[in-house]
Amino acid sequence: MANENQITAQSDLAKNTVDGNSTVLSEANRRLVTLAVMLSAIMVLLDMTIANVALPHMMGALGVTSDQVTWVLTSYSMAEAIFIPLASFLALKFGIRQLLLFSVSGFIISSALCGQADTITEMVTFRVMQGAFGASVIPLSQSIMVQIYPSEQRGKAMALFSVGVLLGPILGPTLGGVITENMDWRWIFYVNLPIGAICLTLIFVFVKLSGKGKPKIDWPIVIAMTIGIGLLQMVLDRGNDESWFESNTILFATIISIISIVFFVARSFMTKSEIAPVWLLRDRNLAMSCLVMAGFSMGMFGITQLQPMMLEQLLNYPVDTTGFAMAPRGLTSAFVLIAMASYMDKVDARVLIVIGLSLNALGTYLMTHYTLEINIYWVLLPSIIQGAGMGLVFAPLSQLAYASLSPKDTVGGAVIFNLCRTIGGSFGISIVNTYFTRIKQQEWNQLGGALSPSNPVLQNAAHAQGVEITNPEFISQLQTMLLQQSTLLAFVYTFGFLLISYLCLIPLLALFKPKRLA
Repeated sequence: MANENQITAQSDLAKNTVDGNSTVLSEANRRLVTLAVMLSAIMVLLDMTIANVALPHMMGALGVTSDQVTWVLTSYSMAEAIFIPLASFLALKFGIRQLLLFSVSGFIISSALCGQADTITEMVTFRVMQGAFGASVIPLSQSIMVQIYPSEQRGKAMALFSVGVLLGPILGPTLGGVITENMDWRWIFYVNLPIGAICLTLIFVFVKLSGKGKPKIDWPIVIAMTIGIGLLQMVLDRGNDESWFESNTILFATIISIISIVFFVARSFMTKSEIAPVWLLRDRNLAMSCLVMAGFSMGMFGITQLQPMMLEQLLNYPVDTTGFAMAPRGLTSAFVLIAMASYMDKVDARVLIVIGLSLNALGTYLMTHYTLEINIYWVLLPSIIQGAGMGLVFAPLSQLAYASLSPKDTVGGAVIFNLCRTIGGSFGISIVNTYFTRIKQQEWNQLGGALSPSNPVLQNAAHAQGVEITNPEFISQLQTMLLQQSTLLAFVYTFGFLLISYLCLIPLLALFKPKRLA
């Protein structure tokens, strides 16, 4: 039942296809294909966050300022966001297996070049290459998992795939901190070489899907999509540092981005182009899955951005300790996914997602009670609860996304789903940073306004120390306390904002049309 346009040349898939849905593989081969795509996904997703903790070390080696070195992160995310939508077109043009081999090979080479970079220009160039090559790996891997497992095991397949998707970005700072502290920052890139070699070998030997067709390139869509998504990613990454629309650059980039994206989406629906097929959002399950995934990614990436800041800046945790404190979130999600994999197809996916969102909300609620005196257990407990919830959201949501898509549309669906995950995460980080910065300044002004010489509480505090209220040391203590308290309140209020965002997603689950369970 191969689609005439998209899988006419799919000879190696066709001979193994049952009802056009899944390949008939031995259990051993299926496990090896699963290992290949999961390992590839973990490698690519690790590089989203593994460089975060190494930025201070890069500044000295590359001779740049703190503002300039952030382009090491921005360049990767921009390239990834631009090239993810092209994955469906490239898969039709060159085939799933060939594109995956090419992408992983390019990712390995660009990783080695990143490790060799001596200037910021070289580093940004090679990080763009990294993001561009790695962009196709996630949607292709997810699509392969959908195709090699029969429909009655799709929940299990998405649970296994979600292990890699959730572990990668969460464990990135942990691995990056360990490597940077004990070896050299360049090894955060070199570590991809042996992992990539294993991935290439497994893909070459065991992945046999083709999916090759005869797509037509639509240059207006390519140009509009590249400009729109690229500028949007730049705005989200740089907006807070540039004071948002107070910067003419950010304002101009936003306007051009909106115009380009509107044109790109409208043309996609009119032409049904294989390039970034947003027209697939006519499928209600996919559309709602993308919306919930974008919202969930905002909260998830917002939390993982905010918590390390709190541990290092407010509680003075060392970098490596912060990394280890973040690890339980990813490890717990992996444990829950593996434990629940065999049950994913037996329980209504919406029920699992409600439980997952509730657990994320509960963990975030506990974080709204943070004080300056919390111990490590108060850090780990919410992370463990959130980790359990993440596993119960991502896998069932992925399952629902493909519930009513035809097999020929799985790559396109995976492209749109993962694009929403990426853009949602970028929105989350930008919103969190902006909200945190403004609340911190607001609380500073409000608390500082009460610190007047006529305040009897302030007078009593100075008297208790046996000093005058104008004593320089006493004033310095007040400034330190003011900074700590305003920063703490900013963290707590931002956690509260993210708590509300999780709760707002729950009513959307009523709009899904899940498959009937057998």
